[in-house]
Amino acid sequence: MPETKLPPMEYKSLTVLMPVFNEQATVAEILRRVRQVTLDLDLEIIVVDDGSSDGTSKILRALEDSTVRVIPHHQNQGKGAALRTGLAHARGDLVIIQDADLEYDPDDWPSLIDPIVKGKASVVYGSRFTGQRKNMLPLHWLGNRLLSLVTNVLYASTLSDMETCYKVFDRRVLQGLTVVSNRFDFEPEITAKVLRRGYRIYEVPISYAGREFDEGKKITWKDGIGALRALVKFRFTKDF
Repeated sequence: MPETKLPPMEYKSLTVLMPVFNEQATVAEILRRVRQVTLDLDLEIIVVDDGSSDGTSKILRALEDSTVRVIPHHQNQGKGAALRTGLAHARGDLVIIQDADLEYDPDDWPSLIDPIVKGKASVVYGSRFTGQRKNMLPLHWLGNRLLSLVTNVLYASTLSDMETCYKVFDRRVLQGLTVVSNRFDFEPEITAKVLRRGYRIYEVPISYAGREFDEGKKITWKDGIGALRALVKFRFTKDF
């Protein structure tokens, strides 16, 4: 498939999509870090509170302002559903996904955005396997490597970290793209559909500080099975 390239444009704004579920211990700190990033872009932060029940909602209400917009889900629907809600409201020329758990450092944003601004790519992923990192759990390491390998075999790509949270898009890439996944299978679905549309994904190294289950880690081996199924499903579906 020939590579799809977008016409050049001047990027003026960035939308940060942050799905949040029961992150009262970290959400204030991640928003503080997000606000401290220096970019030559207008910033729009969309936080989707995905049915939190631990006090996160109260914290978010106190932090909402002209830059941070909080959109509530009254029931927990999953990361994919939260991101779908956020995408429907995104207005930035660029869109980046940011988790609320402090595993990913917003100081990496400039290096993630730079290839798009310079016209080298329309989609950039941050790779946890080529940068500094606190080692992730062995099962997660193995699962991530396996899912990236399957992605490369099915879609003729060369990704090292398909499951990374840090995904940056020229928003034009996402126009007309329908996302149906509700849980963590959002990651393989969006990757599959971007690749099938002919966009090559550019990777840059990022730092990573993985957390343990007792610190609030939510993704499990069952989500890995779901991601594997999604990779196969979206390789052969007609709608992409």
